[in-house]
Formats: sequence, C-alpha cells, structure tokens
Amino acid sequence: MYLDLVKIQVTLDNFIYLFIYVLSAYKGQANLHVFEDWCGSSISQLKKNLHFPLYPHTRTTVKKIAVAPKWKNYGLRIFGFIHPYKDVKCILNLILNSTTMDIVCPVHLHGSEWTAPGEFSKFRSQTSKPVHLMSSRRYYFEVLHKQDERGSDHVEVGWRPFLPGLKYDVIDSADISLYTDESSLKMNSVRHIPQTLASHSLALQVNQRTDTHTADMLKPDPRDNYYKIPMIDQSRLENVLPSCVYSPTYVVKDFPIARYQGLQFVYLSYVYPNDFTRLTHMEKKNKCFYRESPVYLEKFGFYKYMKMDEEEDGQPVFFPKPDGLCAAGILITDKNSARSGSPEVQPTKVSEIPEGSDMAPQSRGLEEGEISEYSNEEAEARPHLSEEAINWQRTFSVNPVDFELLRSDWNDLRCNVSGNLQLAENEVIDVVSQYMERIYTLVRIVNVEKRRDSARGNRYLMELLLMEGGKRVVRLSDYIYLLLHRSRYEDGIESREGTLPSSHHTPSKNPPPSGSNTQTHTTTPWSTSWAKPLLCQPSMLEWRHDVMVHFVVPVKNQARWVQQFISDMELLHHETKDENFSVLIVDFQSDDMDVEQALKESTVPRYEYLRREGNFERSSGLQMGVDTIEDSHSIVFLCDLHIHFPHNILETIRKHCVEGRLAFAPIVMRLDCGSSPLDPDGFWEVNGFGLFGIYKSDFDKIGGMNTEEFKDRWGGEDWELLDRVLQNGLEVERLRLRNFYHYFHSKRGMWNIPIKRPSQG
Repeated sequence: MYLDLVKIQVTLDNFIYLFIYVLSAYKGQANLHVFEDWCGSSISQLKKNLHFPLYPHTRTTVKKIAVAPKWKNYGLRIFGFIHPYKDVKCILNLILNSTTMDIVCPVHLHGSEWTAPGEFSKFRSQTSKPVHLMSSRRYYFEVLHKQDERGSDHVEVGWRPFLPGLKYDVIDSADISLYTDESSLKMNSVRHIPQTLASHSLALQVNQRTDTHTADMLKPDPRDNYYKIPMIDQSRLENVLPSCVYSPTYVVKDFPIARYQGLQFVYLSYVYPNDFTRLTHMEKKNKCFYRESPVYLEKFGFYKYMKMDEEEDGQPVFFPKPDGLCAAGILITDKNSARSGSPEVQPTKVSEIPEGSDMAPQSRGLEEGEISEYSNEEAEARPHLSEEAINWQRTFSVNPVDFELLRSDWNDLRCNVSGNLQLAENEVIDVVSQYMERIYTLVRIVNVEKRRDSARGNRYLMELLLMEGGKRVVRLSDYIYLLLHRSRYEDGIESREGTLPSSHHTPSKNPPPSGSNTQTHTTTPWSTSWAKPLLCQPSMLEWRHDVMVHFVVPVKNQARWVQQFISDMELLHHETKDENFSVLIVDFQSDDMDVEQALKESTVPRYEYLRREGNFERSSGLQMGVDTIEDSHSIVFLCDLHIHFPHNILETIRKHCVEGRLAFAPIVMRLDCGSSPLDPDGFWEVNGFGLFGIYKSDFDKIGGMNTEEFKDRWGGEDWELLDRVLQNGLEVERLRLRNFYHYFHSKRGMWNIPIKRPSQG
C-alpha cells in the first residue's frame, strides 16, 4: 500500500470566518462525500476518479470525525468547520488505515502509513505543529481518505491541548458543523462544493496530464484527427473505377441461426497500418495473444522459439528441461516468463531441501552444524553438495516470428487483450498503387480496413491523404472491392440493382480485366474466376458523410454519469463543430437530478428528453428512444451511459454504417477498477454487442428491440438483436476503437434493487 499527501501550503488564518453564529441544524455534523467502488490505496488514485471531487456516489453527513464504514475500495471526503471549545494552543493528529489525509492544518503523510484504531503516536508524520485556536472563530477542515480492499477501514482525527501528559480526543459532534446543508439539493448541483488546493478539479486535470502510461494506444495516431482534413470532392471520383455488385459469400440472410449463435457469424476486419490496439501493457497478466497455453508458458516460457548454440566442448544444449528451467544467465525477452518457468538460481546460497518437500527455504529451521545465510562466519565446505555452474557466455539463435500471421478473422471470444488484425503492408501497397494510377498524388496512407472473402473478393475501406492540384491536402475515405470471383448471374443482378438509388459512381457493366484479353474460366457451376483480380467500385456501398447520428441512452438515478455524458457530448460538439448528431435520453423517473433541465442548459446541438414511468428496462428504453426518430434514413447508435468517446466517433460510426448493408458494433475497452482514460488498464469487451450503430430503416425492418422477452432484465438482449440483424442479410463490422473506453463504475442501486441497511455495530 502506497499513500501520499498533497500538502496545503496555507496558514490556518486563511480559513478563519469572522462570525460565530451557526444555524443549530448545522451543528453536530460534518459533510461526507463517498466515492464507491474505486480501487487503490492512495489519494493520487482517488484523484484519478472521473467524478472526484464534485460528483460523489453518495452525499451524507457524519456526527464526528471518526468513520469506519466496514467496506472496501472507496474514497471519502469529509469537510466542514471545527469550533474550538476554548481558546487553546492544540495539536491535531490523524489515525488511519490504508488511507491518507489532507487537512487545513497540514499533517504530512508520505504514502505508506497505516495504524490501528486509537494509535495516535505511531508516526511523526501523523501530528501537526501546535496551532493557536480561538473559541470565537470557526475553522474549515478537510479530510481525504482512500481505502483499498485490505485491512480494517477507519479514519479519525483527534486533538489535544499543547500541554504535557494530555491525551488525544476524537473531534466529536459538539465541536463540528456542516459546510452546507445538501439534503435538498440534486446530485448534479455542485456549485456549493468547496474546492481547496488539495481537491480542486482544475488542478487535478493539470496533474493528470503529467502522468505517463506505457499503453501504446495513448500515443498519437494520424487516424485520431483525420476527420479534420477537408474531404475530396466526391464528383472527382465518378467513373474512376468500374462498378460491380457487392455480394459477399459470408452474409447469412434467411439462414436459420440458433439463439445467440450470431456470434459465430461475425468476422473481424484487418487494419493497416498498426493502430496499436493490442494491449501489450496487460500481457504480464494475460498472454492469450500467443498460441501456447498458459500452463505451457508457465512451465517452459518461450524457449521453444530459441535454438541454443553449442557449447565450446561441442555438446549441444538441450533446453528447456521438462522438469524445470534454469532461467538465470539467459538473455530472454520475457523475464516474467523465465522466472515463472523455473526456480530462481541463487549460486551463493548453499541449502538442501529433500525432494518432494513443500517446505519453503525461508521457513526451514537451521539444521545442526548449518550456518545461517546472514552469518559472518565462513561455512565449511560440504563435499556432498555442489552448485550448478552458470554459463554467462551461452548464446542462441532465433528466427523472426510474426504472431499476427497466425491469427484468423474469426471473432475470438477467448482473448481480450489482442488488438485489431494486422493487414500485410505489401497487400496494401499493391491495392493502393492500382487505385492511385487513376486519381491524385498520394501523400499518405492513413488507414486501410479489409474484410476478407476468399470465395468472392476482398472489400477495402481506403483512407488516404491526397494532394489536390499541388495546392492542398484532401482526404479520401471510400470503399473499393477487389473482385476475385464473379457470379454467372452477376450481369442480371447488376442491371436490376442499377435501377435503385446508387452511390456517386455511375453504374456501368464490368469490362474485361484491364490489359488482358484472357477469357475467364469456370471454377464452379455458379461462378467464374477472373484471370486477373478486378479492382472495382461496389454498388450500393457508399457511406454518407453528413448523415444524422442519434445517441440513444436510457437512464435512471445516475446523476453523476448523466452529467458526465452530457459534458462529453458538449465536448464532442466543441471539438468537431459537427451539428449532425443528437442526444436522446430516456429517463425512468430519476429523482437525483433534473435531466431535462440539464439538457436545456447544455450546448449539445440537438436533444430529446423522454420520461418513462416504472422500473428501469434497457430494451424498452432504447426502443422508446428510437421510435421518436422520424428520419428513417438516419443512424441510431444504441449507447451506454458510462462511455468515454474519442473525438472521431461520429465519423467512425458513419463510415461503418451503410443502409441495407452494414451495421457497426465497435469493441470497447473496459477499464479496470481504479483506471482512467489516461491510465488505461483493462481489457477489450469482445463478447459485448450493446454498443451498436445501425440505420433506423434497418432497425425497424428487423423488428427493433425484443421488449417482451427482456422486459425486466437485461443481459443477452444485444446477442438476440445480433441474431436478427445477421438473419436479415446485414454485415456487422467489428473493430476495436482507439481511446474508446467503458468506465469502471459502481453497480449499487442500478438494478431497481432496494438497499439493505446494515446493522449497527
């Protein structure tokens, strides 16, 4: 446990108020703010909480400055006024367990202190300097306390006159008063909450920006700001490529799918260049990215990828040994694996443990005649023991291994730290070079996404920076198709589809492959194979750059999260200047804040507030929100409340939703307890499909949410929706998004369950 202190560099007089009168209702209590379900054991960890200090989980009061909730993983902020009972020079003292304190009269803690209850003299850092207090004045105080999952939680503040022999007394109800009465205030009313140097929100933001984290995903990427670059004039792309019918073979339209089996028909896309969505910083705990089983890696590590060079005596090195690995002295890339695969070699310690013994070396008593490892005496040589020699000059050979090539595009539900599939560079260069022969000068390849279909052809989303007329840089973001096989009946299908509303490319019959008069040959009764793959423009597969996106969110009594969501939407509008999105909040009779008023006071470009009676029902709430949308040719994004959005989320949703063709289920990263977007430890939610983008016309066509079966519960409604989406012939695009997080949050009070009051004592 590591604890720290933010020292308040002010004198006590800064907090003196020149009046004595206090409302009787305020006396005998102090304000208490609780931040639940937040891991860590230090105040710095508490300050990473998204809602600290203004939006606690609970706002209540305490009758003395001595609190023991008998709980775990929480933070407390206790504040109010101290009223000295007489003019006296006194000392303040803090008692703590797994905690830290900030107080207006500084108590200098270092970050690792803990004490038993009532143990006032354990650390010098517990005690303040003597301070002269006057009974005619009141003094502001503030205590910050962080409890982890261990120990007996408690925090108390005591004081005593600065006289010899006197003992500390806990500051009791007779000597404290509230900073303010919060009983009648809504949870999103925060103007009354004091912010000191120890807990000011602006200071916290500055401090957090200085933190560094090892996650590669936090480093800048051209994709993050790609949406800011002007789009190429779409008319310039007309007739650049021949038109072709887009009919992938993996679509399962009208195919009978058993309940929740749609997961097996979702495929992953390949990405170039590397977007570093692989959670390499989490692989110390989870090495599922590699094909070896955890049991194998625990025992043998990665030595099978190494070939040990022969020793000078010509004897080959057989390594590893099945009965244990000697990891000392070997240059390896994974020290943790090596240590976990064998006992650590201690060449300077001579000890003997009988084979099969479970006795740990440190717990074994000394045998007769044996010398302690800490003794200064020299041990006599024991001829029946020998030390294993270590060859520090042992070398090995290794071949490059690209583990990405071993992955498939199946939706792997077992590994939640692997990133997006990586697309080979030579394939990207080949496709881009064919495309660039017909358009502007290439400046940069920003992003290429491939959906593989070896039986028909590969679909690519090309995102390029181009030089327009040698004057300005523009962006191109368009789908193209590398046709490998075409249906015998494609011409008839294409002519029929050509009468429908099409993309910006003029429909035309596919010509023979460029530069070749070779006749195609039949491969199956149903298809023919091109002598050379044909790069073409897939008809009916154009994404709309300015389509309206509706975020639909059902809520109930989640004031701090609703306020944060609204603030995030305001920030999204401010950063992107995008007017084409709206927020629809379906409120199940929240009584902790006025959601409608908060929306009215916000700067989101469009919003809709809907109030619904009864218990919270996610499916019916989402359906109610979608039903209010009049434009069926707009995108619905079924959303969750506890999401951190990247600034490019609007364009990301738009380009992966195509009416009648594509729906979008981005993979969100679930943050661990105590983690934040600047400190993103966690895992990819590979099983969840609750965050879902789809055109309203497609949503209505498949029947919307299943509100009958999932009336009073949720969990599984997203998989059931996925089954019907796939059965109606839509593809579901599945990608991990950079900087797209699901906040860790308390689940207490979220499922209409009454809270059982704990017994006293």
